[in-house]
Amino acid sequence: MKLSLIYILGLVFGITFQTVGSVAKNDTTYIFLKDYGLYKTKKRNAIKYFYKALDDLKNDQPKVLVFSTGTYHFYPDGCIRKEYFESNTSDKNPKVCAFHFEDIKNLVIDGRGSQLIFHEEMQPFTFNNCQNITLKNVSIDWDQPLIAQAEVLRINEHYMDIGLNPKESPYTLREGKLFFYGSNKQENAWTRTMEFDRKGRYIVPQTGDEGCLGENWQDYHAEPTMPGILRLHHNFKRKPQVGNFLVLRHAARTHSGVFINESSNITIQNLRLYHATGLGILAQYSKNLTFNRYQAIPNRAKGRYFGGGDDGLQLSNCSGEIVVNSCTFQGLMDDPINVHGTSVQIQEIVSKNEVKCRFMHHQSVGLNWARRGDKISLIENNTMTLLGVNSTKAFKPLDNETFILELENELPLSVNPGDALENLTWTPNLTVSNNNFKNCRARGLLVSTPGKVLIENNTFESSGSAILIAGDANQWFETGAVTDVLIKNNTFTSLCNTSSYQFCEGIISIYPIIPSIDEKSNRFHQNIRIEHNHFHPFDYPILYALSVEGLSFSNNTITRSYDFEPYHNRHYTFTFEYCKQIKLINNQFSEDLLGKNMLLKKTPISELNTDTTRAFSIETY
Repeated sequence: MKLSLIYILGLVFGITFQTVGSVAKNDTTYIFLKDYGLYKTKKRNAIKYFYKALDDLKNDQPKVLVFSTGTYHFYPDGCIRKEYFESNTSDKNPKVCAFHFEDIKNLVIDGRGSQLIFHEEMQPFTFNNCQNITLKNVSIDWDQPLIAQAEVLRINEHYMDIGLNPKESPYTLREGKLFFYGSNKQENAWTRTMEFDRKGRYIVPQTGDEGCLGENWQDYHAEPTMPGILRLHHNFKRKPQVGNFLVLRHAARTHSGVFINESSNITIQNLRLYHATGLGILAQYSKNLTFNRYQAIPNRAKGRYFGGGDDGLQLSNCSGEIVVNSCTFQGLMDDPINVHGTSVQIQEIVSKNEVKCRFMHHQSVGLNWARRGDKISLIENNTMTLLGVNSTKAFKPLDNETFILELENELPLSVNPGDALENLTWTPNLTVSNNNFKNCRARGLLVSTPGKVLIENNTFESSGSAILIAGDANQWFETGAVTDVLIKNNTFTSLCNTSSYQFCEGIISIYPIIPSIDEKSNRFHQNIRIEHNHFHPFDYPILYALSVEGLSFSNNTITRSYDFEPYHNRHYTFTFEYCKQIKLINNQFSEDLLGKNMLLKKTPISELNTDTTRAFSIETY
């Protein structure tokens, strides 16, 4: 009776009941991959079933691509191969693209909890020139990841025994050195090491980079003692703890887990990324992005300590609103989140309104750097001062490394070769909230954008600085002076800043690269507020700031931790260099806090508004 009533109502009111392939205007079409053969594939290559469905995704109507819940395997054979120049990624082309979406609109991809297993060097998802896309409810992993791990079984002054999983990480020995097999049986040398605590699953303090095994650790000589167990003959200067795990890195970053290029209104939701052969998610020249409940984490079911790729989320030259909410990052080989632009160097003044420019970092070549009408800032690279603002008339690539930029207006006479350009059009607003930055190599959150930035209600356990605000047109060429940053209601645990990495001068480190700075120069960053946060430092430095005008640290609670031994060479609680308009008030400090001091370097004490003068010593020079 109920079914008959529903049917009658449908006839009366014109309600449409969807079926696969329906194209009724304004209706949502559900496209089930099982109807194209994607089911019961076992370990066979399943990519062909996706390409069978691809033509049905190319209309502009709303549609949902649905997986039947299961485990599916994908291999390079049968995948699209296409040239992409991906920011912060090695230039190995063409990229091997599994799920390749180009010029697609109004699509939801619902994995329904499916596990997608990839093999060799591949890019699981690529979105190129797409609009209104959601990817959700899926996990990504590799059977044989391009990272290895080894359990420390025994160690003394003469050798170290380690246990490897040869099925997950096939390896060989050549002249006493350890090599792992990459794509197509390519042999990759073991190059870098980190030590993870067995129980806590964090990077053991001071082992994040070169400190793990000590100087000259590569002088080991390896021999097998039984299947899966190697003896490394060497008196390692630093000896890891028996029972802990060493993560052994051996491959270059060549593909992203998810690549979003020149697209808009993209949402990643409930995605678990257990591995990637490069960056976890990379978005470049894309607008309005949302990342909700994204997890770049280790696959604990497989006993892994390393997580999903290098950076968990790299946002390069994006715009609009970027929201990162309720995400988790753990065990990554680089920073969980990095938001930045790409500066380029002027090589030659071609005419009054034309310059020849060069991409200066080898992992940022070939980018489609500017479009007509883009707003461009001109930067004197030594002092990092603004020389003027212009707009793009034409972008003319010469090769992968150089291009001609034609501007609408004449160049200022002060512009010279060696100066830098920043594309201000491709700079986003950023909201980072309710996330968990667990222990990963390097820093936690890197922010270089002049847009409005809100960082709130996060937990930071990063092994380097929790938050780094940099800016650069000389080394990494990841520029972007901030103008409006609010950091509030976050917790910074004792795991923050336990290892030495570049720029990690405090739990929060504001460290632009400025080769020639003086007191007369304009401050690089502006308007940074750090409020109502909880810090648990075991070491001295909490906040380091270089070249900031308008910096507030107020209403925070700082409680000393005894979890680890102090090691940092900076023995100041607060350091302010070349800063103006500093406010340091209404904070609560535990009595046993280390240091209780601050350094003002080329920062007049008249620029400091503080209520800590009785409890804190102040050093100036």
